[in-house]
Amino acid sequence: MLLVLNKPYGMLSQFTQDCEGQITLAAAGFPPGVYPIGRLDLDSEGLLLLSDEPGLNTRVLDPGNAHPRTYHAQVEGDVTGEALSRLAAGGLVIQGHTTLPCRARRIEPSHPDRDPPIRYRAAIPTSWIELTLTEGKNRQVRRMTAAVGFPTLRLIRVAIGSLQLASTGLAGGEWRELTPEERALVVPTRTAPPAPSSDRSKRYQSRSRSRRRRF
Repeated sequence: MLLVLNKPYGMLSQFTQDCEGQITLAAAGFPPGVYPIGRLDLDSEGLLLLSDEPGLNTRVLDPGNAHPRTYHAQVEGDVTGEALSRLAAGGLVIQGHTTLPCRARRIEPSHPDRDPPIRYRAAIPTSWIELTLTEGKNRQVRRMTAAVGFPTLRLIRVAIGSLQLASTGLAGGEWRELTPEERALVVPTRTAPPAPSSDRSKRYQSRSRSRRRRF
């Protein structure tokens, strides 16, 4: 089973609290036995996968698979072409890690307002950046934008592989099971060794169950 959640701001990407009063994945009413594949920070939003399948976490997150993840970052300031070039080129040293090249461009998205809203400063504009990475260090996008002079105010993961947040139809806090077609967009294919000619291959068809919940 592979589930997708549109994680809202303020929800931990885990089932247990770090301190009293926090909202966790337990509030969303997931089936028993599932675990998050990767994570999003407490103050980040967007696509989060969960599964009960052993080994799926490695297949999706292993850097060797160069599995892309796309983020929209609302940053403080009017982002410059020079900053975007530095982000895209890689080579930023963040807590001892040197970033890989990525895709970076300025965008004008139409995301719903966040609750609570980001902090606004009348004298300082904001702008939006789209970043597509194939690595996922702790708070990497926030540290990358800060390193080029544009701190992140809001962060939304809008794609995992080829699965787009907009295509899921999920509002913040909602989840459902992926269809087989959607699953193929997010799980890297594995090259299986050729079977002996005397063996017959067996194909299994799984029936997709679509569920939607809101915490």
